[in-house]
Amino acid sequence: MNLRDKLRGLLVRLYARRVEGHLDHAQVPQHIGVIMDGNRRWAKAAGSTTVHGHRAGAEKIEEFLGWCSETDVKVVTLWLLSTDNFERPQDELVPLLGIIEDVVRTLAADGRWRVHHVGTRDLLPQQMQTTLKEAEDTTEHIDGILVNVAIGYGGRQEIADAMRSLLLDAADKGTSLEKLADTVDTEMIGRHLYTGDQPDPDLVIRTSGEQRLSGFMLWQTAHSEYYFCDVFWPAFRKVDFLRALRDYAARHRRYGG
Repeated sequence: MNLRDKLRGLLVRLYARRVEGHLDHAQVPQHIGVIMDGNRRWAKAAGSTTVHGHRAGAEKIEEFLGWCSETDVKVVTLWLLSTDNFERPQDELVPLLGIIEDVVRTLAADGRWRVHHVGTRDLLPQQMQTTLKEAEDTTEHIDGILVNVAIGYGGRQEIADAMRSLLLDAADKGTSLEKLADTVDTEMIGRHLYTGDQPDPDLVIRTSGEQRLSGFMLWQTAHSEYYFCDVFWPAFRKVDFLRALRDYAARHRRYGG
């Protein structure tokens, strides 16, 4: 590392401390959703492989969760694999699934996070399903950040699964379709989502410069604030995170009012 890079790094750290010093913890979002985008483009820019990009993105996750702990965030949802990602070539998808499985094991072994899977588990390989179940079972007692790992997740699929769950629940109770039609409301549907007992995201961060949701938590983000960052996920820094929190705190949330 040359002198210019050292000086740049020092200035960034000093700036981050300044931003953090002015951060009002009372204005910190309780639930943050993260669309971790840009692994492949980061790798391409670095002259490396796609798999290396995914590994670098995976290594960023624990660091990010550490920043969330420091700022009193309660719930984090990490979008690790979408339903659309299953269309990727096998030579990319198979290593990616292995990397994601390693992420889940690492989070469970850390001892600070409570792991919860959101997504369609039946789409995943059996070994991945087993790993997710073990991670949830071994961390359910932990009083730390609730980390939703969105794996095999799609927003439309979640709503379809919620409606399927709602209908099956009504059938088990002997509720007629006519009575169900009279009583169904948004709260009832919400209870059948993957995150049914959780607060909706206050803030959604997407890295890499893309400004779209791509189907991320379509129901839950109706009133969320969005922060789009130009930095690729593996290069996401604490100062970028603090800027997102500062931007969020400066907004006046109206909830449609």
